Amino acid sequence: MGEVEKRAETRAHLLPEEERADSDDPRAQARAVLKESEERTEKPEPEQRRTPEESA
Repeated sequence: MGEVEKRAETRAHLLPEEERADSDDPRAQARAVLKESEERTEKPEPEQRRTPEESA
């Protein structure tokens, strides 16, 4: 079993709010969540800075 599958297996145990959403395929959902998380980690969005005028 690869690293992603191990993590997906762990993540496939649904949180209470996910159980209420009634996932048809917890493992597929876990893989999608982990993939998106890895993408955000590898390529984070640039930090947005506000000017004092924008903050007011």
